[in-house]
Amino acid sequence: MSASQPPQTRPGPSKTLETFENPRPGRDYVIRIRVPEFTCLCPKTGQPDFANIDIEYIPEHLCVELKALKLYMWSFRDEGAFHEDVTNQILDKLAETVSPRFMRVTAEFFVRGGIYTTVVAEHRAPDWQPAAPVDLP
Repeated sequence: MSASQPPQTRPGPSKTLETFENPRPGRDYVIRIRVPEFTCLCPKTGQPDFANIDIEYIPEHLCVELKALKLYMWSFRDEGAFHEDVTNQILDKLAETVSPRFMRVTAEFFVRGGIYTTVVAEHRAPDWQPAAPVDLP
């Protein structure tokens, strides 16, 4: 006779983000994350809005953990939000959680009524200066 297994619980949407220590805090490097299945609701009609969300950041001491980020992004699925607001909400939460040197969130919403919307929001640490661009031949 085998012992019964506890039921497996599936993770659900969450507003909690988790982090881990930046493995290379002495170097500016870019982390790029693409969320191709972002969904929220139109606050006017309740219909779903779909978007690709691109997150780019230069970490300071912390990096965002990807499973927690996935569950965070899922938490918007049943919430009404204007494109401009939800993009800034995501940036604010991520910047507050990881305190990056630089972060950019780009939300490219799919067509709705013949109109595409792209919203770009940025955060910079007050004392951070970007390195000069390198032009290669």
